[in-house]
Parts: sequence; structure tokens; C-alpha cells
Amino acid sequence: MKLLVINGPNLNLLGIREPEIYGRQDYQALTALIHETCALLGISVELFQSNHEGAIVDKIQQAYGEKDAIVINPAAYTHTSVAILDALKAVGLPAVEVHLSDVKSREEFRQRSYAGMACEKTVMGKGFDGYVEAIEYLNERYG
Repeated sequence: MKLLVINGPNLNLLGIREPEIYGRQDYQALTALIHETCALLGISVELFQSNHEGAIVDKIQQAYGEKDAIVINPAAYTHTSVAILDALKAVGLPAVEVHLSDVKSREEFRQRSYAGMACEKTVMGKGFDGYVEAIEYLNERYG
């Protein structure tokens, strides 16, 4: 399986950004865990992080015909980006949405997920392990 893992704005600041919510491990630790998980499962993985909505849309579009599935943590764009929703719907790839924190227990404005409307599963509140769960889920279904 060829997997694309997309991380949205401010995830590059893991470890220093609100560690009481997002933990103390940095972005490099997350990417290492994703690479390790994919290697164990025989999955080819590409990781992408951007603070720019259009770059995320472009990356989703580029996955069409090239990747088999997407894991996406749209971060703040979860609650605002119809463009990311539309891109996910357009390419039609199986996708799983991941959130490090339990978004359902947070502020009211975080209760709507546009990207999640195009994903077949959402994993939240499990920290870095949420990515492992998403990867394993996609591998079991499509690998």
C-alpha cells in the first residue's frame, strides 16, 4: 500500500505548543513513529506537513492515482476548510482523520469537522498512537 500522511498547521511545533494538550514529544518523534509503523507493515509512506491550506489541497490532489489511502490531521483546518473536504471527496481515496487531542471535549467551535465528512473513520484523543491506529486500520482494509 502507498500511504500519504498529511499534517496541518502548527503540528511542526509539537513539543512546544500547548504540551498539556498535545504532549511533549516533538514532530520528529511523530514522523519516526509513522515511518517505523509503516516499515513494520510493509507500507510505502510519504509524510507532508504544511501550515498552508492550499498546499494541503494540492498534496491531496497529487495523491490521485499515486496513493492508495490518506491519513490526515488537518489541525485547525478541520473546523474551517471546505476546500480540504472537497479535495478529499474529489480524489475519492480512503481516508482516516486523526486528532491528537479529544476534540469532542474541547471548545464548541472545534465540534465540526469538515475533513471528517470525507473520511471513513476518525481517531481522536489517543496522541501519537492515533496515527498507528489509523495506519493499521487502512492496512487491514486496503493493504
